[in-house]
Amino acid sequence: MLSRVADSLLWMSRYLERAEHSARLLDVNLALALEQSARPAEQRWGRLLDSLNTLLPVGATCDPYNITWRLTFDGKNPSSIINCISSARENARQVREQISSEMWEQINRFFLQVRQANIDTIWKRQPHEFFRTIKEGIHFFQGLTDSTLGHGEGWQFIQVGRYLERAMATAALLSVYYGKPDDADTAGQTPEYLEWVGLLKSCTAFEAYCRVYTADLRPDRIAEFLLLDPAFPHSVRFSVEMVQAALRTISDATGRRPGDRVNRLAGRLEATLRYGHIEEIMGGGLHDFLGDVARQGIGVYDALYETYIAYPIDRALTA
Repeated sequence: MLSRVADSLLWMSRYLERAEHSARLLDVNLALALEQSARPAEQRWGRLLDSLNTLLPVGATCDPYNITWRLTFDGKNPSSIINCISSARENARQVREQISSEMWEQINRFFLQVRQANIDTIWKRQPHEFFRTIKEGIHFFQGLTDSTLGHGEGWQFIQVGRYLERAMATAALLSVYYGKPDDADTAGQTPEYLEWVGLLKSCTAFEAYCRVYTADLRPDRIAEFLLLDPAFPHSVRFSVEMVQAALRTISDATGRRPGDRVNRLAGRLEATLRYGHIEEIMGGGLHDFLGDVARQGIGVYDALYETYIAYPIDRALTA
């Protein structure tokens, strides 16, 4: 597969996963804003911005309206939802011959639909309806991808993009919740309970967590579930295992050695999560552990880029 095609498929997938993640976090936090007092709500919005590595413009107040605009419609924010969807569509356009017609029609229609909205129109109505449209539109595209595109090399790059982005996003979200224990809310049990509910719902994990641990929301169990659970699709471990499986298939298809750097790094990260125990991780510092996971994830992407996308021309000519 041409390197430019692999790059476009991977980033098409990453941008859509990023947009879906942002829409989900905004939807959950706007819903929780109706149930919390000002101080916990301000902390929660701060964590949201930190997890998405986003700052408000100078002079903008840190309120739900400005945060929603910044993360959804701000054209100067490269990670805003509208910019992510636009970038995903542009990457899909560049490889139209490699994706199904159903995929192209959906992402093009979806982009045109989202482009018609603005912060004032969704704020006057129900922001929940808009963000649900975002999530469902992306889920529909992902379903079309899995059911209409051959599961060959191109599909595997799409899987790498989706799950690498998901692993990094979940790790970043956990990091801001567990990184500074001294900032934990101590005003009462109800705000604390709502904070953990918000974290689980931000990862579509509330019902799944309760089926495993019941409704006993303990910080160590929540961390274990979102970080190490092998079967939940939004856990870091599950996502990393999906990345490694896709990379292995790509390696087989391209005739590369299983020991290539990208496969070694992905395997090392997968082993860290597979054999990790939450007691040891919490004892050694969860924030530091998550930082190491993030660094390893960046290393996996850099190695993938070097191996399949930006490899030297002389190697391509002799391949």
